[in-house]
Amino acid sequence: MGILSRIFRSRDAPRNATAGSGYSFLLGSSASGKSVNERSAMQITAVYSCVRILSEAVASLPLHLYKYTDTGTAKATEHLLYFLLHDEPNPEMTSFVFRETLMTHLLLWGNAYAQIIRSGKGEVLALYPLMPDRMNVDRDEHGDIVYEYMVSQEDAPINKGSTVKLSPSEVLHIPGLGFDGLIGYSPIAMAKNAIGLAIATEEYGSKFFANGATPSGILEFPGTVKEPERIRESWNKGFGGENNHKVAILEEGMKYTPISISPNEAQFLETRKFQIDEIARIFRVPPHMVGDLERSTFSNIENMSLEFVKYTLAPWVTRWEQSLSRCVFNDDEKRQLFFKFNVDGLLRGDYQSRMNGYATARQNGWMSANDIRALENQDMIPDEEGGNLYLINGNMLPLNQAGAAYEQNNNGISEGG
Repeated sequence: MGILSRIFRSRDAPRNATAGSGYSFLLGSSASGKSVNERSAMQITAVYSCVRILSEAVASLPLHLYKYTDTGTAKATEHLLYFLLHDEPNPEMTSFVFRETLMTHLLLWGNAYAQIIRSGKGEVLALYPLMPDRMNVDRDEHGDIVYEYMVSQEDAPINKGSTVKLSPSEVLHIPGLGFDGLIGYSPIAMAKNAIGLAIATEEYGSKFFANGATPSGILEFPGTVKEPERIRESWNKGFGGENNHKVAILEEGMKYTPISISPNEAQFLETRKFQIDEIARIFRVPPHMVGDLERSTFSNIENMSLEFVKYTLAPWVTRWEQSLSRCVFNDDEKRQLFFKFNVDGLLRGDYQSRMNGYATARQNGWMSANDIRALENQDMIPDEEGGNLYLINGNMLPLNQAGAAYEQNNNGISEGG
C-alpha cells in the first residue's frame, strides 16, 4: 500500500517529478534504447534551436512594471522591482541573462525557480536562479508548500550537499504544463521517445560515415574458424575506421557479404527531417525558425511568424507575468501593480502596412504625431509645434447632428427673406 500511495499522490502532496526521478523519465531510457535527459537532449540541434529561440525571445522582450492610476496606467519606474526585472535582478547578471536562464529551465525541466532575497521590511532586493533538478516541492505537516533545495559546493564552498528549506515567499516559481497546476512536467521527459529517435538516427549517421559509408557484413570462411575474435579484430584494424577505403585482400576462400540495409533504404534522411518537425512541434516553433524551409514561401513566413507570437510566445509571456505578480508582490501591491511584456515590436508589419495604420489612427484622432513617433523610436515633436495634438477630419460629425448646419442656414435665409 505504501508503493501505491507514492504513485497515486493526491493534490495536497505535490512532488517535483522532474528532478531526475524514475517516474519522470522511466529510468531515462527511450524506446530507441538511448538515454534521454535534459542535457543530452540539448545536444540535438533541433532541441537546442527551439530552446534558444524561445528563451532569447522572452529575454529580449521589454519587461515593464505598471501601476494603476486615476487616468489609467503608468510605468512604476520609481519602484525597486522595476529596476530589478527590467535591468539587473542581481549584481551578477543582467535582466536578459536572468530571464534567458529561467526560460531555458522552464523549457527543459518544466519548472523555473529563483530565490527571492528580501529585506527586513519584505522588499525584494535581488533574484537568483536556482537549478530545477535540485529542487524538491512538498508540503509540511501543516499542509503548506515548502521548497527544499540541494545546495552544492559550486553554490557555496562552505556547503557540501546540504538541504535548504525555503518558504513560498522566498521562491519565484514559474511552473509549466502540469497535471495538478502546482508542478510542471518536463517537456523533454514527455517527448523522450521522439528525442531518443533523433539521438539514435544521429548516432547511426555518425557511425556510418565514420566507417566510410560502408555497411556492416559477414566474413564467411569455408572451414572451421578457431579464433573468430582475432579475425574480427584483424579485419576491423585493417579495413575499419581510417582504413575503410583500403582494398581488402581475402585469403583461403574467405568471402565478405554485407547485411545492413543502406541509409537510403532505411529512409535515413527522411527520418532525420521528420524528427526536426517532431521536435519543433513539441515546442510549437514554426519549422522555418529552426532552418526547415521546405514548405516555407515568401507569403506564408510572415503569417507563421505572427502565429508564433500569438500562439507560442503569448502563453509563455502570460505565465511569466502572472507568476511574477503572484510571487514577488505583497497583497497591497497585487491590487496596485502589474508586470507587462511588450510584444508590439514582434507584431509589427512591414513599413507600408505600419504607415497605413498610423495614417488611419492619425486621421481618426486616437493617435498624435508623438504617439506614432514613439512607436517608431523617433524623437518627439515639441508641444508648440503640435506634436501632441489629436486631430480629426472636419467633415466627420455625430449622426444626430447631420444636417443641423443646413437646417440652421435655411432658417436664417427664410427669416431674412
